[in-house]
Amino acid sequence: MENQKIDSFLALKGDYFPSSKISIIREKLAAASDAKSDIVHFYEYKNPTVMLIVSIFIGQLGIDRFMLGDIGLGVLKLITGGGCGIWWLVDLFTVQDRAREYNFKKLIEVLW
Repeated sequence: MENQKIDSFLALKGDYFPSSKISIIREKLAAASDAKSDIVHFYEYKNPTVMLIVSIFIGQLGIDRFMLGDIGLGVLKLITGGGCGIWWLVDLFTVQDRAREYNFKKLIEVLW
């Protein structure tokens, strides 16, 4: 992939990934074929801000966990009512980082 395309991708979607992993993403994209780079551009990444909003309003039901692929923990959070509110409160502070890690893992899976 060309450097210009990599820069434009990171300018548009850079906030969706952990800042500590941007150099790894840049290296993987540079080595990717054009077919894989097209998939990367059109893949639907989870927006960390939207995940925070979901967590604020319906996080006690475990919806944020379901959206990030944590089905077991989502069910547990649903059953316990967000861990009586404590687990929900902790997730408010961690949901954006978990969304960025989720996006990074999905990106690496596509590029693998």
